[in-house]
Amino acid sequence: HIYITQIIFMAKNGEVCISILHEPGEDKYGYEKPEERWLPIHTVETIMISVISMLADPNVDSPANVDAAKEWREDPTGIFKKKVARCVRKSQDTAFD
Repeated sequence: HIYITQIIFMAKNGEVCISILHEPGEDKYGYEKPEERWLPIHTVETIMISVISMLADPNVDSPANVDAAKEWREDPTGIFKKKVARCVRKSQDTAFD
């Protein structure tokens, strides 16, 4: 489990929301440039770099998990940090099940 603004945790489906994985073409919301979206030139390496970047510096202005983004903005060291810690403990407990 992971609790971060770009991952839809509450729905428990684990979808990752990063531009590089969005279908090619124009963004109907006007947030992403076409060159930021999926292109066949991407490799596992470029996708992993994008995921690492997302985890290191989540974009709270365009979140997949709106609740997590709100908590991050309002109190990053309070409830957000507690939920992250809870997810880490749960992942550790179930890692070898």
